[in-house]
Amino acid sequence: MPDAVTICECFARDGLQHEPEFVPTATKVALLDSFADAGFRRIEATSYSHPARVPGFSDASEVLTKIRRHPGVAVKATCPNPHAVRRALDDLDAGHGADELSLLVSASESHTERNLRTSRAGQWERVEEMVALAGGRFKLVGVVSVAFGCPFEGAVDPGRVAEDVARFADLGADLVTLGDTTGVATPASVRALFARLNAGPPVVAHFHNTRGTGIANAVAALEAGCRNFDTAMGGVGGHPSAIRYGAGLTGNVCTEDLVSLFDAMGVVTGLDLDLLAKASAACEEALGRPLHSMVARAGFTPTPNQENP
Repeated sequence: MPDAVTICECFARDGLQHEPEFVPTATKVALLDSFADAGFRRIEATSYSHPARVPGFSDASEVLTKIRRHPGVAVKATCPNPHAVRRALDDLDAGHGADELSLLVSASESHTERNLRTSRAGQWERVEEMVALAGGRFKLVGVVSVAFGCPFEGAVDPGRVAEDVARFADLGADLVTLGDTTGVATPASVRALFARLNAGPPVVAHFHNTRGTGIANAVAALEAGCRNFDTAMGGVGGHPSAIRYGAGLTGNVCTEDLVSLFDAMGVVTGLDLDLLAKASAACEEALGRPLHSMVARAGFTPTPNQENP
């Protein structure tokens, strides 16, 4: 049997947080429904970020209320602080909550201060409070941002990242995501870090394609044993539009491109390529511009029996 992977589609959260204009709620809902129809088993739907800080997610509860729920499809929301978890609990009690919550830390002090407005120690205190508030009612996903390098401090000690992953594991996280937030990872650094973490909870590879290495890094993570990946349609995303750091194209690995490569490699994604292509086109229509997927222009990689002689 070929390897199987789980890809979490992040367009509606990590993708849209970079957009300066609000995307209508109905558009988000239609896109999220199309992702589930295409076969994604994990979908990042929204964030409980403060509406004044990240206005694009001011409709978080409405989005979660209106999307269609599919058996076996987990919907994830990001929670930067305890107040966000309280909002998630309110939605859950109202019958339209998320299945998973992402809890955030950064591997550097400077990024923590810029992105979360606290210190690393302060954010870990928040995370502990958030876990206690969640009370076992959600699947918890720990997220370690700038795991491969910080835009303000440069190199990040892999030992610190390993300690953060272990700390999330001790708190009961079901998954831990490693974020290459500004696209500085290399296949060598990816293999080394993922190999170091293979004894802990399942690790999710979350790469940004800022320097064109995102897919190479995803393949390196696959080779190191990773079977969980975050991607975004069209390669959109990055830091919130009001919180600028990094340069160039800050977006995620393109879902379409990575799925195409994995499919050609015999790696099972469980995704319907025709429905994926339709969802890709809908994402471009929603944002009113061509996005960054190579596959959206050239088509999926032919498999051997499809190639011309």
